[in-house]
Amino acid sequence: MEDNHHYNKKLKPLAKAHRAASTKAEIRLWCELLSKKKLGYSFLRQRSIGNYIADFLCKELKLIIEVDGYSHNFKTEEDAVRDKELAELGYNVLRFTDEEVMNDLPNVQRTLETCIAEKCEKNN
Repeated sequence: MEDNHHYNKKLKPLAKAHRAASTKAEIRLWCELLSKKKLGYSFLRQRSIGNYIADFLCKELKLIIEVDGYSHNFKTEEDAVRDKELAELGYNVLRFTDEEVMNDLPNVQRTLETCIAEKCEKNN
């Protein structure tokens, strides 16, 4: 299962629906930072991994980026379980709030660049 990065084909229709219903913050992050290898790596949107759908995935870095809207204020335990299970599959999860993406994108970018630089150093 490692060859396909824990891709779950059964979740493909749901992932497609999530892409079509992306939040403004997800669209902004995708368009301004993650698409077209703007940070030097390829990211996928709404990618199924195990039993979950990640907002964004960089296979090469094994990095998942989640953009949490208001509803996540009430899902702290669920998110912690999800992050732990994804970590057990070998992924690092970075979370940003909608507000961070919409109101402080330069800081989001710095955080991502730092994380990527640290991951790259570990991999070399």
